[in-house]
Amino acid sequence: MKKVLVADALSAAGVERLKAIAEVDVKTGLKPEELIAIVGSYDALLVRSQTQVTADVISAGKKLQVIGRAGVGVDNIDIKAATEAGIIVVNAPTGNTISAAEHTLALMLSMARHIPRANSCLKGGVWERGKFLGTELRGKTLGIIGLGNIGSEVAKRARAFEMKVIGYDPFVSAERAKNMQIELASLERIYKEADFITLHVPLTAQTKNMVGAKELEMMKPTARIVNAARGGLIDEEALVAAVNAKKLAGAAIDVFIKEPCTDNVCFAAENIVVTPHLGASTIEAQDLATSDVVDQVIDIFNGAPARYAVNAPFFAIEALPVINPFLKVANTVGKLVSQLAEGQMTAVNIKYSGEISGYDSRALKALVLGGILEQISEERVNMVNADIVAARRGMNITEQKESACDNYASIITVEAVTTEGSTIVAGTITRGETHIVRIDQYYLDIVPTGGYFLFADHRDRPGLIGAVGSITGKYDVNVSYMHLSRLKPRGQALMILALDEALPDAGMKQIRALEGVQTVKLVKI
Repeated sequence: MKKVLVADALSAAGVERLKAIAEVDVKTGLKPEELIAIVGSYDALLVRSQTQVTADVISAGKKLQVIGRAGVGVDNIDIKAATEAGIIVVNAPTGNTISAAEHTLALMLSMARHIPRANSCLKGGVWERGKFLGTELRGKTLGIIGLGNIGSEVAKRARAFEMKVIGYDPFVSAERAKNMQIELASLERIYKEADFITLHVPLTAQTKNMVGAKELEMMKPTARIVNAARGGLIDEEALVAAVNAKKLAGAAIDVFIKEPCTDNVCFAAENIVVTPHLGASTIEAQDLATSDVVDQVIDIFNGAPARYAVNAPFFAIEALPVINPFLKVANTVGKLVSQLAEGQMTAVNIKYSGEISGYDSRALKALVLGGILEQISEERVNMVNADIVAARRGMNITEQKESACDNYASIITVEAVTTEGSTIVAGTITRGETHIVRIDQYYLDIVPTGGYFLFADHRDRPGLIGAVGSITGKYDVNVSYMHLSRLKPRGQALMILALDEALPDAGMKQIRALEGVQTVKLVKI
């Protein structure tokens, strides 16, 4: 009989269901050394956010088949170590959807009606009704940044308050947004027009401090902002300065850069409502998260695939030598095409050329889509739910296979079709490394090293490379290497610079202003 260790407090009903098919031990509050000492005898380990599943824990778990996280975030689990050990990591990305959406509305109402301050004042023995004149949600414009599971549920509830909903999410089609009664808008328009703004995106290199002093300056002095997604999306110092200077009417923050915390710059600001990361803290959310993870553990024990596998999905053992090297290629191509594409994405066309075309492509498709969505969504995409995730966002995914492949054994080519046109990125494996070999009509060869890359589409002319180099030097940004691909001498060309660090916005603006430069993009892959 399989053995399961429950290391954090989970819903009792879910744990009872596990006992029907496995021997279950509930041992919460274990110290790291205590967990390491006993984990070796278990087939599954279930946790929430308290237990740290480190590489040492995973190394000691010789029998572990699956690690389950009853919640969304998996920051407390060493995914790389688990994957290398062949252990499946699963989470429950939808269990807290309604809970987080409702908490977002609760925070909006708390701000609009000054509920926390009024409560504190009255309990302190002071009746000051006139001091807490509020505002209604009805008729106001709500700007939602990120229209995934939680963002779309917030929109549904906001409409019940008769709010106008505008939203930003480049990976939601116009048709899907229309069906949700959301008007798609740019970030700049949301910042300038919205009365309430709520964030529902993951914390990535691109979204860190996405709302800073510049963005706050765009907002109306009557605007209010909510962050119940991830700490670090809003520059906390800039937010407090804007609220204290009355350039912003208020804010509500449920998540912080450092958690747990009892001291934060937001705590002293009178018009900032704070809660200790309560987005998923409902009885129902806890029950659903446990149930989702338990269902997946049961499936895995029965030999079935997991719905929400966080790490590499299953595929046939005979495909490993061919497919395994291309898993990283697929994810990298997805990440790059998502950052280069402009407009609302409506379709993704994936072509597998060469040897890989003869194998099951579901794992590759899942990793392409996961790379595309990584910048805007916390949805974990795997070979089981890839089509469901795409359909939910109104994205049309097509696949094409061809045995012929010029110059390489295999290539993955991804075309992202958007309202602005299409963007094409192709990648392959050479000498055991991922290589990007095509971007749109340009054929090239770059190795994505995990740093920053600057892409400049321009007209080829003497002196341009030197001018760009002068600008990066001016801002003390080192160029590790450069690649130039051109269609013809003094014709259209693509310059790619690998940078040791990000070039500041001011430097990007100066490059865009150079004669002959059409577009400039800074991406991180």
